[in-house]
Amino acid sequence: MKQYIGKFVVAAAMVLAVSGVARAHDDDDEGKPCSLSTLHGLYVFTASGFNIVGSGPQPKAIVELIQFDGRGALTVPAVTVSINGVIMRAPPPSSPPSTYSVGSDCTGVLQFTPPPGFTAPITYDFFVGFKGSQIQMIQTGPGSPVFQGTAERLSR
Repeated sequence: MKQYIGKFVVAAAMVLAVSGVARAHDDDDEGKPCSLSTLHGLYVFTASGFNIVGSGPQPKAIVELIQFDGRGALTVPAVTVSINGVIMRAPPPSSPPSTYSVGSDCTGVLQFTPPPGFTAPITYDFFVGFKGSQIQMIQTGPGSPVFQGTAERLSR
């Protein structure tokens, strides 16, 4: 009788262990492609680089909050920029939301609505990592500065 109870306990433990592994795998979205909804929530973007003015570089750094809506629009609740040591803080823009797109390969393009005094939108190419919790971004476009950084999700 003890032999049967021992085998039953071992079999029950194995069933519970395997079902836990299967359940954990069902929640794993590693293999899912990226989409607009991958980016959803509040992110903090930090970047540094240089503006090229004339023939010389000017150092540039930014700390910015970006709110992604999961449907292709974003807003910027706050931003602080330093260009060549001059600090600028911008209030939230009153213009239409900026836009972004995300491919199934987790690459994308972000286009900020031009701030007052600018005519062209500010664009970035980006790569999404860690299930949308981190974004690697580099500024692109004609006359773009040498500027890259990382956005990390703070909340959904």
